[in-house]
Amino acid sequence: MSDNPIRDAIAEAIRENQVILFMKGTPDAPACGFSARTVAALQALNAPFAAVDILPDPRIRQELSALSDWPTIPQLFVGGELVGGCDIVTEMYESGELAETLGVDAPAAPAEAPAADAGPAPLGIENRLS
Repeated sequence: MSDNPIRDAIAEAIRENQVILFMKGTPDAPACGFSARTVAALQALNAPFAAVDILPDPRIRQELSALSDWPTIPQLFVGGELVGGCDIVTEMYESGELAETLGVDAPAAPAEAPAADAGPAPLGIENRLS
């Protein structure tokens, strides 16, 4: 543990969740289109994932970006590694690579990434980062 409890909590959340999405808003109520599209891609694959809303405390976004060296939100981590943001997740969905990375079955004919509000709700985790 460091002297930065927010960064420590972010690192712990990444370690403890095989698939975790740091986003604006929640999967049920995304606060931006990029977060909504990323959630939709994960849900279309029926991939279980945890989600953290970065909006309650601006320090979460600051520390997350410092930790990941990635400036934009959303940020998807799989197996403790940063996969990327919305554009990368969308491209990976369309190529079938996202399903492979997540260890789930790809749709019969993955085409364009789905629009928002597709699929089941994600796993919930308590946002202890603020």
